[in-house]
Amino acid sequence: MFAIYKKELRSFFITPIGYVYTGAFLGLAALICCYTTILSSSYDTTSYFTIMMFAMGILIPLLTMRLFAEEKKLRTEQLLLTAPVTITGMVMGKFLAALTVFGGSLLVSCINFIPIYTTAAAERGNQTYEFYHIGPVTGQLIGNLVGLLLIGAAFIALGTFISALTENQLAAAVITISVIALMLGLGLVNSLIDVYWIRAVLSWISIYSRFGNFQNGLFDFAAILYYASICFVFVFLTVRVYEKRRWN
Repeated sequence: MFAIYKKELRSFFITPIGYVYTGAFLGLAALICCYTTILSSSYDTTSYFTIMMFAMGILIPLLTMRLFAEEKKLRTEQLLLTAPVTITGMVMGKFLAALTVFGGSLLVSCINFIPIYTTAAAERGNQTYEFYHIGPVTGQLIGNLVGLLLIGAAFIALGTFISALTENQLAAAVITISVIALMLGLGLVNSLIDVYWIRAVLSWISIYSRFGNFQNGLFDFAAILYYASICFVFVFLTVRVYEKRRWN
């Protein structure tokens, strides 16, 4: 698995896709942060992370569209299937490589918070100064970042599965974006439905709705399990696709 992971991670940066994705992610993150916090003179980062979550629905398919589709196009898929590595190791190596690139970009984007994460000094008496925090709450920042990382992992697992179904990278990207848009859209239309049980079901399966607690700095273990389950299901399905191809 580690050999596949290193190969895939290296391939992101010997082709333009890794640089295009990283540049687009960091540029878009900086632009969104600028307009939602700095120019609006606000310390509220809720809008920033919400918009970034939807932006990830377009950016992450750029990472995942080539994972398996490119192998089919270049006719190197048989080399993977006959390599001395398990199918699970092969799929996990590709999944973790994409997750590493995404996680690294997300970590670097945290420099956007430096201009709004400040302290100030208040004088008490003649000599004593008390420093107090001005800016977003640290717990909320960490909660939002963890939430985005989990959602990104779920999107990557979905994109990996779809990439395994086709050899056309553009088709893989478009289908992944469409499915992600549907998954996120469930949370947006939820408030428009009057039937309670339908609203409750949509809220339970909605990626967007489960992100709410992370935005408030709360670690929702049910949401963590939900996102982890999505990762497991789509990684498992990808493994099953390639196990079937190996024996056929």
